[in-house]
Amino acid sequence: MSIDLITLTDVRSPQAEAYRSLRTNLEFSSLDHPLHTILLTSASPNEGKSITLANLGVIEAQTGRKVILMDCDLRRPRLHDIFDVNNSLGVSSVLLEPDAALPLQPTNVGNLEVLPSGPLPPNPADLLASQRMDQILARVREQADLVLVDAPPVIVATDAALLAAKVDGVVLVVSAGQTKRENAERAKDLLAKVNARLVGAVLHNAAVDTSLYADYGQNG
Repeated sequence: MSIDLITLTDVRSPQAEAYRSLRTNLEFSSLDHPLHTILLTSASPNEGKSITLANLGVIEAQTGRKVILMDCDLRRPRLHDIFDVNNSLGVSSVLLEPDAALPLQPTNVGNLEVLPSGPLPPNPADLLASQRMDQILARVREQADLVLVDAPPVIVATDAALLAAKVDGVVLVVSAGQTKRENAERAKDLLAKVNARLVGAVLHNAAVDTSLYADYGQNG
């Protein structure tokens, strides 16, 4: 189990509670327009998008929903490491062989599966923009109540913008003390240009005042 999965390693922590709040906020934001496929991206690398997606997936699965995490970061994939699953087959494999079975990998969390990236291709943007990608998304969606899609940083590569146009909603992850304001604004603009539905932003790595939770943690 990865130490990044705070929703499993410390379920009563303020950080785990923050992910539960994120789940609730997404539910309320989708009352009129259900979110079956949600893409998470960031402005720049190393801002916590994959960790955020993984923990959100755990929280969603714990409610009894069937959740699939889809690693479409075909440049620097992380989900297979976070969940310790086999990455010999994945999204790239099915893109090359569209009739192949989806190589979904089970996790130690009930209701949660991972579709890893698979081998890294030389032309990820071309593959992700293709009709085959639309078909894979449709297949994955049929097998889950919720699909969370991990994509590369939107400023670094066009991949995220290409994928953003194919999903129901997008969440932008920004990192406290790291993400530059101008980069966050540029990421938002790039997503707007493809008419992506930006449903919100997540502040990752923010300092937490644990004293606010102390009494409830001890007595709850």
